[in-house]
Amino acid sequence: MIFDLLIRGATVITPEGRRRLDVAVQGDKIAALLEPQTPAEAKETVDASGKHLLPGAIDIHFHVRAPAYPARGTWESETRAAAAGGVTTVFEMPISKPCCATPEIFVNRREQGQREAVVNFALYGAPGMLKADLVQGMAAEGAIAYKIFTTDPVPGRMDEFEGLCVPEEWQQLRALELVKETGLLTVVHAESQPLMNHYTALVRATGRNDALTHGESRPPVVEALAISKIATLNDLVGTRLHIAHVTSAHALQTLRKWLGHQDISGETCPQYLLFTEQALAEFGSYAKINPPLRQQRDVEALWEGVRDGSLISVTTDHSPFTVEEKERARTDIWAAPPGAPGVEFLVPMMLDAAARGRVTLEQAVALISSNGARRFGIYGRKGLIAEGADADLTLVDLQARTVVDRSREFSQSRNTDYFFHGKTFQGKVLRTIVNGKTVFLNGEVLGRPGDGRFVRP
Repeated sequence: MIFDLLIRGATVITPEGRRRLDVAVQGDKIAALLEPQTPAEAKETVDASGKHLLPGAIDIHFHVRAPAYPARGTWESETRAAAAGGVTTVFEMPISKPCCATPEIFVNRREQGQREAVVNFALYGAPGMLKADLVQGMAAEGAIAYKIFTTDPVPGRMDEFEGLCVPEEWQQLRALELVKETGLLTVVHAESQPLMNHYTALVRATGRNDALTHGESRPPVVEALAISKIATLNDLVGTRLHIAHVTSAHALQTLRKWLGHQDISGETCPQYLLFTEQALAEFGSYAKINPPLRQQRDVEALWEGVRDGSLISVTTDHSPFTVEEKERARTDIWAAPPGAPGVEFLVPMMLDAAARGRVTLEQAVALISSNGARRFGIYGRKGLIAEGADADLTLVDLQARTVVDRSREFSQSRNTDYFFHGKTFQGKVLRTIVNGKTVFLNGEVLGRPGDGRFVRP
């Protein structure tokens, strides 16, 4: 057989550990794992000596919001950014205009992604209309999971959040019951709206609108209480739960109480592992995210959580906005839209963490690829390097450095990147392969709209 692609000489991260292997690709699948220098022919041979080959990264928490707000980003622009970062699959959240809460809207978004995405993608549904036919309909169309917010809709953005926000406890309980019938995960943005109202009123009464008021209005207890409440409700239901973007020691401590007692997991994000609330003081509206940045003790607690398995995934919550939207609110943090880009630096950031001894390389791969694939039901096809698996691969150089310059980023929201701009990470993405095709190589995105495929659980 003449293979389509042969990657020779890399250290390959397999489910069994690190191995020196030659990896052969035929079509969109990994066709063979060969001992080094096994005689083989291929249409293209890559000398990867001294490099590491990882299963393609899977960003399980990603926003592009298409087709709404093309000025912020499009399927094409934001998945080009994913390709440049070694991310081969993104899980797109249901915030759109209108919210992805019906099968019809779901199908429209899926079809647009199939036309425009450069990397593979999955879609969340929003179950908050609390109608069984809608929830079941999205599952039938291929929803990867469902997302709920335990908060009120964002003022002025009701149509983007209708069906997503379930602030009342009876609504949360009903959403869990409906999703349970699909067998899929319920992913929760966990913040207690009543407690947040209390703290917000206290801070607003002072008349302040500086950046640090954002964290003061949503302290860690707001997050921890919401996790406890949703997990308590789930004791009645037994659906599969996943807590989005855990930010604090208090929230992590609360999550740990439920681990082993019900089917629950959690994630965190690079911004919470790298930055504290000082970034809010420094960058203002550009560092406003929900839940907010915390303190150094929270950063250290989260690193311990990813090391000990309490948190199964590091994911980006990539959330593009425009400079104009961030600047309009720069002197009034209450008015700033929450979110920041980051999909291009998930892999380099975790390679750097491995280089610094924060995690092992194998743990890094699990946190950005295989754990998410397992949790969401796509492992075996994705999240691993094995014969028969999809040829979604990321070739990296652990000896090279990634120096971030936002002017060279691929996200349409590049100029709002204050988190990563100017940082240096030990480790660099050299090549990204999606469905057997090289979509990124040595600084250039080669992928085209339509190269990405829709991923079902």
